[in-house]
Amino acid sequence: MALKGQKTTTGFIQWNDLTNLVLKLQRDGEYKFSLLIGTGAFTGLRISDILSLTWNQLLDKDIIELHEMKTGKFRKIKINQDLQSLIKSTYIAMGEASIEQFVFVNKYGTKQINVQWVNTKLKEIFTKYSIKTENPSTHSLRKSFGRRIWEINNYSEKSLVLLSELFNHSNIQITKRYLGIKEKELFDVYDSLSI
Repeated sequence: MALKGQKTTTGFIQWNDLTNLVLKLQRDGEYKFSLLIGTGAFTGLRISDILSLTWNQLLDKDIIELHEMKTGKFRKIKINQDLQSLIKSTYIAMGEASIEQFVFVNKYGTKQINVQWVNTKLKEIFTKYSIKTENPSTHSLRKSFGRRIWEINNYSEKSLVLLSELFNHSNIQITKRYLGIKEKELFDVYDSLSI
């Protein structure tokens, strides 16, 4: 929780930086965080939903099915080929845990890791690997997913409508504000003025 008056808006990470980070973490044996970051980047799920995933929901699947923790809504999320490969290689590298076990557990394998610890670890990882983002947190992954979808769809209104649906936002204005697009549009108004 932020202190009164403190800015807490988290930023996004450039897509190439994010995907390179996933590969570097795999290379360096940081399998759990490579998969956590990859899952966030390729699905746009909230961290609470990522941490609740079991191997049974991911391994050899094309679709993740879950009830979102925040909204209670049922979701189906397609797992693309890159994420499927990452899931499989991570499962093997981490010692092939029980299929019913949570994917993201503590070092003793006894319980799920918590959001606060993930945020602390992400800040360490972002610093170590020189990842630039404003106020880094688990939310940076979800925002990066949204920005990438918007970018590869030529910054279209259609992509914002789709993202609004994926994020369960009530309208695209919320999605624009969430992705930091609204502020950029407002600043562009000032840049459009000339003498």
